[in-house]
Order: sequence, then structure tokens, then C-alpha cells
Amino acid sequence: MSTEKCTKNCCCKTSCVVNEPRIKNPLIKAIRELLEHRATWLYLLCDEGKKRGLDPTDFGSAAVRRCGLSQGRDLVKKGGTKSLKGLRKTLFTKPAQWVFEMDVKKCTDDVLEIQFHYCPLVKAWQKAGCSDEEISQLCDIAMCGDRGIGAAYGCGLKLPKTIARGDDICHLKYYRKSKN
Repeated sequence: MSTEKCTKNCCCKTSCVVNEPRIKNPLIKAIRELLEHRATWLYLLCDEGKKRGLDPTDFGSAAVRRCGLSQGRDLVKKGGTKSLKGLRKTLFTKPAQWVFEMDVKKCTDDVLEIQFHYCPLVKAWQKAGCSDEEISQLCDIAMCGDRGIGAAYGCGLKLPKTIARGDDICHLKYYRKSKN
């Protein structure tokens, strides 16, 4: 657990990231707690790696990307298509939208834009006492899974905003890579 102060010169001990849920449903809260537990695993694995002189981005990013590629292949099979409409339908379901408080902004065969207003992973890292810098790094590692999913669909992923970097939302934009 880090005891670093945040870099925004406020009164918090570790993280200044604002990440509070609006949806308070008990079932959604229970699902979020499961995701928080997985995020805690990632934090502890990376922390143990650092203690052994390893750079978490070297091993964590590759491992999480492999997981995303595997999940992406399964989602393509399940949906029967590499259309991003299929990805929205199989991964970004109504329950997932509630858990992450998502708004699907655009969905075509080649573009999928989603805004997340809450992140249970960030909440877990805040509870663990991670600094804003650590939260941002852990988010970058975790997003390698989403990049792997995108790659399975033949797509890239842009992240113009993330809650982990202190933005008000996470803005994910999957896009079909040009064939040129």
C-alpha cells in the first residue's frame, strides 16, 4: 500500500480521483465487489513484482492482453461476427452498462464509443491506498485486456479520457483499423 500524497495538492491521503457510483442497487453493488476483488489481485501481483525488481508494465500488460485476446476470440465466436455491433451486444450488455454506469454513444460495424461514469477497478485501487500514479499505471495495464478484445475484432482502442487519470469519465473508442 502506498502512502504517497496525490499530486493535486488537496487534502486527501492518496488519491484525488473522483469515482463514486450513482446506481446503488444491492445486486449491482455485489457484482462491483467481485470486480474490485479481481482489481485487487492485479494490484497485489504488480506490487509483488515490483518488490522483486520487475516492472509491472513488462509482465502485467502482456498477461492481461493475452486474457483479452482469449476473451475476444470467445466473444467473436459467441456473437458470430467481428462487427463492433456484435461486441456491444455480447460484452457491453445491460447489466455491464449498469455496473460501470455506461452510455453507449456510437455503435456501428466499425466504431463503438462508450463512456463509463464509474469504475469498480479504480475503486478497489483507491481502497488499497494506491496513489493516483499507481492507479493510472494499473488502469493502463488493465486496459490491455480491452485492447486484446479489440484486436480479436480487428480493431484498435483509443482512450481519450480515463477516470484513473482524473477525468470525469472513461471514454473508450474501438475503431476498425484501415486496411491500407
